[in-house]
Amino acid sequence: MSVRKLDPVLIDRIAAGEVVERPASAVKELVENAIDAGARRIEIVITSGGRDLIRVTDDGSGMSRADLDLAVERHATSKLPEGDLFNIATLGFRGEALPSIGAVARLTLASRPKDATEGATLTVDAGIKSDIKPVAMAPGTRVEVADLFYATPARLKFLKTDRAEAQATADMIKRIALAHPEIRVSLVSDGTTLFDYACETSDDALARRASAVLGKEFTANAVIIDTTREAVSLYGLAGLATLHRPTANAIHFIVNGRPVRDRLLIGALKAAYQDLLPAGRHPSACLLITVPTHLVDVNVHPAKSEVRFRDPGLVRGLLVTAVREALQRSGRTASTLGQRTLAALTRSASYTPPRASASWDWTQSPSAPLGFSEAVQSDFATLNAPSADMRAARDIPTEDQIKRPLGAARAQLHDTYIIAQTEAGFVLVDQHAAHERLVYERLKREREKSTIARQLLLIPVIVELDASEADRLLERSTLLETLGLVIEPFGPGAIAISEAPAALVEGDLNGLVRDLLESLQEWDSGATLEARLDHVLKTFACHHSVRAGRRLRPEEMDALLREMEATPNSGQCNHGRPTYIELKLSDVERLFGRS
Repeated sequence: MSVRKLDPVLIDRIAAGEVVERPASAVKELVENAIDAGARRIEIVITSGGRDLIRVTDDGSGMSRADLDLAVERHATSKLPEGDLFNIATLGFRGEALPSIGAVARLTLASRPKDATEGATLTVDAGIKSDIKPVAMAPGTRVEVADLFYATPARLKFLKTDRAEAQATADMIKRIALAHPEIRVSLVSDGTTLFDYACETSDDALARRASAVLGKEFTANAVIIDTTREAVSLYGLAGLATLHRPTANAIHFIVNGRPVRDRLLIGALKAAYQDLLPAGRHPSACLLITVPTHLVDVNVHPAKSEVRFRDPGLVRGLLVTAVREALQRSGRTASTLGQRTLAALTRSASYTPPRASASWDWTQSPSAPLGFSEAVQSDFATLNAPSADMRAARDIPTEDQIKRPLGAARAQLHDTYIIAQTEAGFVLVDQHAAHERLVYERLKREREKSTIARQLLLIPVIVELDASEADRLLERSTLLETLGLVIEPFGPGAIAISEAPAALVEGDLNGLVRDLLESLQEWDSGATLEARLDHVLKTFACHHSVRAGRRLRPEEMDALLREMEATPNSGQCNHGRPTYIELKLSDVERLFGRS
């Protein structure tokens, strides 16, 4: 078969397959064009998920008749004035979006420059361009895409339901809205306004837009990132470790105003949260990276969703260091989740308890306590058991103690939770979760100095295992010894612990070894040595920590609070759960209707 040149319309339809995968892709291209045109208001309307109609209207600079005529031609663009692909300062640059869309749909463009008295319009129907006609309209540009993919019916079969396509469009626009809080953005789907984000121009514009897009819970439980290294700057919000998510969808990166889903950046962010999140959970963040255009290549993906940095090590190092230090600066801060806490405490504001009755079951009350472990729940059912240890109240706390961030210990509930009085309210501390984090951070510091103190056991601890399990553990004996745990074979299917970290000698060493064995089985072969060592230390810390159910002396409780205040990341345990909950006095007064 001889070589032949493809038909121009067929070429455009092939290009459309790369640039326009679904309605959301078309909307993305059109919205980015509006932003590049200097728009300050962008309105998007879709019907049937975008397959029947997409309309994008902006108040940007508009186009002249000549520009409008060229805009629908292949490889025509106003965004590469110097023709330098390594100095791209706009969002769109390929010059393929409009002709590609026009090749598979009915495309109508209308535009009017700000200094013109009237606008101009043209249509492109399945690649066939009409003549330009005058039209009355406000300054700006309006683009309508009708019957998307009608010229390529096979692609229609790959579209999902209208609801799914509309959701994909909404998600895409939200990412762009985060990148440009200075622009008002609205989306209407089948006559319903899904959102209308106001223009934000204040100093905290990103935080206000993030609050609108990602929710107030995110901004209330995030730390500010603002740093620069060499020519790269990083600014935005990173969620506290306790605000973790089941997927990575809450991670938003914006490079030079362009939302991207870049594996390098996502991997670096996860590394910053490495020992703070539970397994299988993901952080939440909205981070803006600004880098000189010649140091980043945005022309590496047809949909422009990925970038390539000239110096990826610099960007990764900046991201990991900045986020990790910001989380550490937040110190003991945990997610307040105040509204959720108050909602749990006030599940039924109108509830009226019944008159005293011998048959009344308190566990059915809407005010029954939530959130305690099963062991502690059983204490509630034992009505004759003491509910609180009041020894911490024997001495009146000093003003200095009350002014400390975590206040002064006043009581211990169910030998598990510490109540501390602060100047602004009180905190409820989970003693096991808190001590687990403290022990882990202490062991990490010792490991970094190669000085984990270990103690020779007077009587070795013998652990009976299967022969294969014992072998698996002994294979890691050298690694465990660097962490202070010395194990030796002790006959078939058994090991002997002869030395242990000094902080763990009074813990459950038998249970520790069995948990370590389970962890070894789950280790990813690609895990770094540092990640493996941290995993072992977490297991150590869990077995040594103050257990739920242990009664503490007042001075022990205060000592725990003081150490939490001095320890980074003490707001969450090694599994990512909060170590304490804080309630302001004003919140408590609201519970009792006093404010």
